Amino acid sequence: MKKIFIDGSAGTTGLRIRERLAAREDLTLITLPEELRKDAAARREALNSADVSFLCLPDDAAREAVAMIENPNAAVIDTSTAHRTAAGWTYGFPELGGRRAEIATAKRIANPGCHASGFVALVAPLIAAGLLSPDVPLSAFSLTGYSGGGKKMIAEYESEGRDAALNAPRQYGLTQKHKHLPEMQAICGLSRAPIFSPIVADYYAGMEVTVPLFADAVKGTPADIAALYRETYREGLVHFDPSMGEGGLLCGAGFAGRDDMTVGVLGNDERILLVARFDNLGKGASGAAIQNMNILLGTDEAAGLVTGE
Repeated sequence: MKKIFIDGSAGTTGLRIRERLAAREDLTLITLPEELRKDAAARREALNSADVSFLCLPDDAAREAVAMIENPNAAVIDTSTAHRTAAGWTYGFPELGGRRAEIATAKRIANPGCHASGFVALVAPLIAAGLLSPDVPLSAFSLTGYSGGGKKMIAEYESEGRDAALNAPRQYGLTQKHKHLPEMQAICGLSRAPIFSPIVADYYAGMEVTVPLFADAVKGTPADIAALYRETYREGLVHFDPSMGEGGLLCGAGFAGRDDMTVGVLGNDERILLVARFDNLGKGASGAAIQNMNILLGTDEAAGLVTGE
């Protein structure tokens, strides 16, 4: 039976990973008493004795945790930003060409960022297939539930007498320095980062990433993009939805509570909208981490996850 350790299990991502793994009979969870949760020696022992450890920590703490590992057989899935473009780390998005095989043998896996997951799912296949040039200027906007901001933001949104500004959607990342931009550019192979506008709104979970394109930027048609998505996402937790939309509307919380993702091609022959919908805590965080663990352990990659299948 494989041993699993969650370092940072009190955070939003760690708690959801623990929830997803609770019913698994093929795994044993290494747990530390509350008084030892931040004890370096106890954490070091757990990290080195686990078959797979999830790091649900701030970037610097994640780097410190990796430095504690001396066991060459101990695998790590880091959910922080620290290693997503680092040498020697495998980017944990198995649906992209060749990455599933890399993940299966990796010892250092960087879990994708939530916003980045949607952008990468939409853009990376088009760059790889030559439908978009790496030099194409791109933009994206992303609608997310407030759970993506962690415990502090959740408390703000769910507190009595909260600030009235929280009643309306709020755009952030206004300096165009969002922490997901480096992986969005690097994993897609873009010559420059996109203009990115994330928006947090008054609902708990769910994410909707949209990349708009003028048709003359595409070396093909919307039908070609749809065909590529259909072919690319034949297996895994990402699926092409040819009929995305609910009466001309798209609900940002449509995939809340799920661990899979759907992508679609909307718009018209002149202006195209590429859209990915998923849960920021699911395929955008804990669901993706568990999927990567499942692949690493050689089991069904959807084991213990909630999908629409």
